[in-house]
Formats: sequence, C-alpha cells, structure tokens
Amino acid sequence: MNTELLHANFGWLHAPPFPPACCHCLIIRSEAGLMLVDTGIGMLDIKAPEERVGREAMQDAGFQFIESVTALAQIQQLGYSATDVSDIMLTHGDPDHVGGLADFPEARVHLAAEEKQQLETDDPRYRSAQFSHRPHWVTYDINDADWFGMPSRCVDTAVNIDVRLIPLPGHTSGHCGVAVQTEDRWFLHVGDAYYLRGELTDPQHPIGELAAFRATDNAQRLHSLARLQTCINEHSNAFDYCGYHDTSELPESVPGFEEIR
Repeated sequence: MNTELLHANFGWLHAPPFPPACCHCLIIRSEAGLMLVDTGIGMLDIKAPEERVGREAMQDAGFQFIESVTALAQIQQLGYSATDVSDIMLTHGDPDHVGGLADFPEARVHLAAEEKQQLETDDPRYRSAQFSHRPHWVTYDINDADWFGMPSRCVDTAVNIDVRLIPLPGHTSGHCGVAVQTEDRWFLHVGDAYYLRGELTDPQHPIGELAAFRATDNAQRLHSLARLQTCINEHSNAFDYCGYHDTSELPESVPGFEEIR
C-alpha cells in the first residue's frame, strides 16, 4: 500500500518573550484514508477556549485560535472529511496536542496506557473538557518490539503499515514518540521530548529551563532525551525525525506565524 507522510502545523502558540511555537503534526495518507499524529488546537477550542483550554494555559502558552490552521480545516482543504481519519496516535495528552480530537469523533485514538491512566486523574495539566466526547481509546502497555535499540509498542491501526509508540517519558508520565515506516525509511515524531532540536546537542540550551518546568519528572525527561540523542547518533541513516514546537523543522511550504496572523 502506497503511503505518504505529510507535515502540517495544526496550531500556533505565542507567549512573548518566547518566539512563536508551532504544533507540528503528521498526516499519514494512503488509499485507506488518513491517520494523524497529534491533533493540535481544535475547532471546539476556538468556540469555547476557557472551558476547554483554561485561562491559565491560554495565557502561559499563548494559544492562538485560528480556524484555518486546525486539523479539520486542513484535511478538508485536501479533499477529505472528518470520517476519513481512521486513527490518531497521541504523543501525550497536553491541551495543545489533543484539542482536535473532538473534530474526529469516529477515529480510534492510540496512546500509552500510562498516559491514559494519568488523564483519568485530577492532574491540572489535562483538560477533561477536551475528552468529553468520549474518544475511542486504544491503549498500549507492553514494549513488544525493538526499534533501533529502543523499546517500542506496535500500534494496531486500520492501515497496513508499521506504526510504533516509542516510550520517552518525563515530559509526562506516558509521553511517547510515534514512529511510522514509509516506503524507504522510518520517520520519528518525538513529541515534546525536546522543544527545540538544539537541545539534542546543547545540554545548557536556554529552552531547557522551560522544558524542566513543564516536565512531570525532569530527571526522567533528561534520560529520555539522552536515549533519543544516542539513537539518532547511531542510526541517523535509517530514519528522519522532528519535534512538535520547533518552527525550523516545518517544511517551507507550511505558512509561518506572521503569514497566518
């Protein structure tokens, strides 16, 4: 089955003095339809931002509510409808990653069991309103395959391609990267394992202070970052990768913040 990996930005965050940050997601397109990696800021977030995102998060992260940037708007521009999205792989459950889930109520939503368990607590970093449509959760708790020396969890999707959750905990307890096999090589979306790619080579990167503040377990986050760096150094010829917020990783074809605003 021919599979195409499309890079998209499903949201903007801007909280000066920090520069604008994107919500870099993936669209996996095949003859069977579409799958997504994370969903960015959704349509319902735009309609009821305080209820779904929360005033504090809106201000601290600088959520920008732009309808044309949402996942639903962009897949419609590609000629698809919400029902064409069969599966969504989540790196984790923070509000800027899951807002679009409700726009695809029929999709199966895949995530680590540890993250799903945390979503069901009263942890203030998660917003229960974003899950009130009762997603079709599919959880994974067993590392059942090796992925370039890292443990992985095989994802059961509607499309016959190899998709893995790669545990990279620390930012949240169940944070995972998502690896997708294309025809010629793998692609790894690392989620928020780093905010900026420079963290992989600079242990004193200025953004590290914010990353540490946002981490559920910073020591675990740093360990995951080190494991990721080792994997990239040893197997960079086998896969490409990106994070969620680094605008320099977006293709040139994706409009920048100033263009959208």
